[in-house]
Amino acid sequence: MFLEYYCPFKVRIVMSVVPYKDKQDPKKAQVAEMFNNISPKYDLLNHVLSMGIDIVWRKKAIKLLKKDQPKLILDIATGTGDFAIEALALNPDKIIGVDISEGMLAEGRKKMKKRKLDHIIDLQLGDSEGLLFEDNKFDAVIVSFGVRNFENLEKGLSDMYRVLKPGGKAVILEFSKPRSFPMKQAYAFYSNTILPQVGKIVSKDNSAYTYLPESVQAFPDGEDFLAVLKKVGFTSNVCKSLTFGISSIYVGVK
Repeated sequence: MFLEYYCPFKVRIVMSVVPYKDKQDPKKAQVAEMFNNISPKYDLLNHVLSMGIDIVWRKKAIKLLKKDQPKLILDIATGTGDFAIEALALNPDKIIGVDISEGMLAEGRKKMKKRKLDHIIDLQLGDSEGLLFEDNKFDAVIVSFGVRNFENLEKGLSDMYRVLKPGGKAVILEFSKPRSFPMKQAYAFYSNTILPQVGKIVSKDNSAYTYLPESVQAFPDGEDFLAVLKKVGFTSNVCKSLTFGISSIYVGVK
């Protein structure tokens, strides 16, 4: 299956990748299965494989909402809730996290209960491409490393736009592709060789950490992603590159 992303100057055609190539299930179902499989080891692997720099990235992303002081925040593809926890620095009244993986949510709920945060962070099972919230509800929408897994990117971003209040911001943290020597070559070696092997040993899922670099390569990052944000209605769109282009923060306004 191919997905096409149009921008004013060119057409980018991206192959849609799935975690389990031997299965015929739609991408959404496969992504849910993958995260269910790796959920018990997800937090450990996430921080170890990124050498902790993912925590720094989340902090930088949340700081972009500091002056807005959003009171009701939606965390899409919340996983175990790390980004939602980071967003507490904004002093919101409520954060709702949604995810299609019940396994990840179960781990997240245990974390919230242990930290006594379950009164302010509510983790719910939900489809990021079909949000069960009314229009113009949230002051801000945040996503960390989740939009890459959407089955239909435009649909997911459009629904994100729909539930935002006018003037509200979407802050999206996502992996991107380094383009400069030597980081491009070093990152390719790490993501295609070391990461899948360590992920396979620890998580016991042979496909999950092979899917990760493949999905990063297929994702329309940088200017291409900004073009998709613009197409679904977001304005004042900006991209901030992090750590030599390994990841990027995108901001869009409704």
